[in-house]
Amino acid sequence: MSALQAYRHLMRAARVAFDGDNRTLTAAYESIRRGFRENQNVPANDPAIAPAIAHAEEVASFLRSNVVQGRRDGETYKLRIHRDTERGDNDTIKLGNQTIKIGGEQKCCSA
Repeated sequence: MSALQAYRHLMRAARVAFDGDNRTLTAAYESIRRGFRENQNVPANDPAIAPAIAHAEEVASFLRSNVVQGRRDGETYKLRIHRDTERGDNDTIKLGNQTIKIGGEQKCCSA
């Protein structure tokens, strides 16, 4: 994956996550641009590039699937859940402080 592809994925993910919230969307765009501009002179063969691109892709994935915006509507909030929003069943939350196995690893629910 190239830096340009990662940049585009981040910009699209920000647009999906913050659609309708121009102030937050503009701030996200500026932050993404600033982060990429700070590293624009790093050579393509630098070993730090691959982890940086992987991080950008992880952030894009997180924005797309885990960020949900809410708006106050009287006494309640309306959530803007879109087609990419991750929907879980919260089974691990119901377990409390028990140790569970995720992907073969033992983890505590509170970790």
